[in-house]
Parts: sequence; C-alpha cells; structure tokens
Amino acid sequence: MRTYIYVDGFNFYYGAVRGTPYKWLDFMELFKKLLQSHHEILKIKYFTAIVNPTASDPRKNIRQQTFIRALEHHIPQIDVYYGNFLRRSKWAQLANPDNRGERVKILSIEEKGSDVNLAVHLLNDAWLDLYDCAVLVSNDSDLAEALRLVRAHRRKKIGVITPHRNQQSRELLCHANFVKRIREGQLRISQLPNPIPGTTLYKPTSW
Repeated sequence: MRTYIYVDGFNFYYGAVRGTPYKWLDFMELFKKLLQSHHEILKIKYFTAIVNPTASDPRKNIRQQTFIRALEHHIPQIDVYYGNFLRRSKWAQLANPDNRGERVKILSIEEKGSDVNLAVHLLNDAWLDLYDCAVLVSNDSDLAEALRLVRAHRRKKIGVITPHRNQQSRELLCHANFVKRIREGQLRISQLPNPIPGTTLYKPTSW
C-alpha cells in the first residue's frame, strides 16, 4: 500500500517529545514500528516553521535546524515545508473576573501556514493519485475537512497517528480508517544515530 505521511511538526513536538530525551527522533523508524508491514512509506512530509531565538534560549533555532538537517541527510523519503511566525501586537481582554472588560495590549506570536500547507499537500497528492493511504500525524481538528474530502471523493485510506497522550480530536478520528497512538517506548527505540553517518551532525547536548 503506497503510503504518504504528513507530520504537523509543532503539534507533534508539543504532544509527543517536548520535555523528553527523545527529540533526536528518526521518523522513518518510528512510523515503521507504528504501521503494519503492508505500508510502503514513499514519502514523509514534515511541516514546521523555524523558531526564533530568545534571551532565555538563544540557541533553540540552531538546535531545530540541526535536527532538520539530520532528518534530510538520514531519511531520503523526507521533505520539509516551512510556514512562518507572525509577531504582532493586539488588544486582548483580561481573563480575571475582577477585571472584566478591561483590555490590555499584548504581543502575539503565532505559527502560520503549516496547517494550510499540510492540508493542501494532502489534498493535492490524493488528486494526483500519489498514495493509497495518507497518514496524518496531528491532533489539529482544523485538518478534518481535508481528511473527509480525500476519503469521500478519492476513496483513499486514512490513518491518524495522535501525538497527544491524553487527548484525541474526535473530528479527526471520525474520518480515519485506523488510529495509532505514539508510546514512549516507541520513541525511545526510534532515535537517529549520533552523529549522523557521513556528517558532522550531532544530537544537541541539551537534548
């Protein structure tokens, strides 16, 4: 079964590996363990945005870019697609009930584009008949309509791999032919080599 995998990078990070020692992750090894043997993984599409360094963590963008380079060197089936971060100031209402109605100006930092990019690729690849099965790695209910269209109009199989331990999107699950949950043990035994063979790419020391 020709299989394409679509990874919502930030949803995956915050749901599965943030705060763990498993960030140096080999996606191909992980998905081989999660999917049955009849799945031929032709493509892994990874959707993310480059994070900005901060005063408290000035090297986080370097760690992220090192990881992406490691994936691209080690997994020939992976393609990386970038959104961006939008920084803007806006007015927001305070949540404290004692200050009901009071508004303050805040700095909003939003990751933009990755969910739209993922949905467009998933749909376009289905209409081009590039896969028999699409596997979505996300818990973002905004992607449910793309799954519905692919399954209803192109008769493709849909899998959902949920990276969140305690929460699953019902909107996604209702369009899935099968659902998998990522376990800690699978992350532990699906790590990239360190260093990446033939390169000077090492796992960041803080990971």
